Amino acid sequence: MSALILFDFDGTLADTAPDLAAAANRQRTRRGLEALPYDTLRPVASQGARGLLRVALSMLPDHPEYESTRLQFLEDYASNSTVHSRLFPGIAELLHGIRERGHAWGIVTNKVTHLTLPIVEFLGLTRDSAVLVCGDTTAHSKPHPLPLQHAAREAGYAIDRCVYVGDDLRDVQAAHAAGMPAVAAAYGYLGQDENVISWSAEATANTPADLWKVIEPLLPRDAR
Repeated sequence: MSALILFDFDGTLADTAPDLAAAANRQRTRRGLEALPYDTLRPVASQGARGLLRVALSMLPDHPEYESTRLQFLEDYASNSTVHSRLFPGIAELLHGIRERGHAWGIVTNKVTHLTLPIVEFLGLTRDSAVLVCGDTTAHSKPHPLPLQHAAREAGYAIDRCVYVGDDLRDVQAAHAAGMPAVAAAYGYLGQDENVISWSAEATANTPADLWKVIEPLLPRDAR
């Protein structure tokens, strides 16, 4: 029987941080500030505008200019979200292999639909994906379990036939709350907590090439 492998998007399937960091740095250059090094912004790429503006401008949501800056960041990002974003090496082969083995895969991300869909389409993922759940698809986003539960239901799989892979503590928390085993993608952005072991995921992949060998043992016995 088949299983459903669900993936976070940014930092797990796709390396989108270069375009996110560029949008954050545009907010600095608009203010006459020098661009920050990419390595400074990469760790918070999965945190979206909130994390990137905090690091790029030391700007928190209670700042009087936060909302206008957030909207400008999103506009800049939407206009340039597929300049440097690519699948991580080996991901295309992994997804093809999942299908070849008779399983299905899907995406569950906290990124809203209008920002996610253009990149997913650009990367050629829409045809074979069993389901796409974005940050505005359900009433709650991760770490709430609802997006994962919704994805399983939409794809036609029971929760106990699903595995979730993500590069943030929220991904592991969401998987466990939904009743799914979790794989930590340690090659991703990791938030600002690089102690992946503390997340208590069932397995860890240090590179995309490691993913299948740690995913397969977590599948139901009749799906291995």
